Amino acid sequence: MIVAGLGFRAAASEASLRAALAGLPAHLPPAALATAADKAVTPALQALARHMGVPVIAIAAADLTAVQTPSQSRASLAARGVGSLAEAAALVAAAQGGRGGEQGQGVAVLLCPRVLSPDHMATAALAQTQELAR
Repeated sequence: MIVAGLGFRAAASEASLRAALAGLPAHLPPAALATAADKAVTPALQALARHMGVPVIAIAAADLTAVQTPSQSRASLAARGVGSLAEAAALVAAAQGGRGGEQGQGVAVLLCPRVLSPDHMATAALAQTQELAR
């Protein structure tokens, strides 16, 4: 499962979110969008998810801060306690999507580190579920 994680400012528009996603590899379309639980209900994100036909996965703050991310944004660290909300959300959601009792435990790998929208209002990153053999 490929998941796009999104981090964004409160004033970010759907266009800002689209622009961040446009910076990701087009040949790796996400099956879901993920972000912090408090941002998951944002109208711009919900509209984008409807347009794309994918679900929004809300990630608890504690799960986000437990992830080490390659990117280290001072703003994200100050606001969320994580280096990149986009990367952490993508990794957590992909790993959660990979868990399936009989099929083994899922882990996630980052496919694309965070990219920034041109207006600096949103970031996006991609992660994918990797199944572990039993």
